[in-house]
Amino acid sequence: MSEESGTQGPTDTPVASGTAPGPQPEPLRFFGTTWVDHDGGYGARRAGVAVGSLVGAAVGCFVLRFAYEGLTIAAVGTLVNALVVVMFAICSAIAFRRTWEGFTRRHDAASQSSTRGLMTIGFVGSLLAYFLRSLSEAPGEKLHRKEYEAAREQYAKRTARRTGNPSRKKRKR
Repeated sequence: MSEESGTQGPTDTPVASGTAPGPQPEPLRFFGTTWVDHDGGYGARRAGVAVGSLVGAAVGCFVLRFAYEGLTIAAVGTLVNALVVVMFAICSAIAFRRTWEGFTRRHDAASQSSTRGLMTIGFVGSLLAYFLRSLSEAPGEKLHRKEYEAAREQYAKRTARRTGNPSRKKRKR
């Protein structure tokens, strides 16, 4: 699972009515741009994401339990039952790690595409990563804040160089 919206960081946008010039923050899933100033129900959204991801993980485990019981009823054997449990455990652990890393750095598109199936199987791990991260911040906030502040600094440097009309500049002899 990825919390990114598909773009690579904040973008420079033309000034619209009511917005400041320069780079605009990239919205986060479930939070929009409330993560910038922690306004607009940010705390309630974080609590909602924490509770929702924990409930989703619990429901997912419940569904996986039914699947395991179905295998037991079908009498496929202990080897198959063990392989299924190990597969879900490993996929959940890998999905947790990749989701957790995705909160601090962006994964390249090829890497995301190649692990999509694994992340789907290990959805419980991704949901647990969302739960744990939402206890301290909006999932992905640190990465987006770092990118946004870097873009703002870059914009300030670019605009600070453009002062005055260059044709009126006195030439050195």
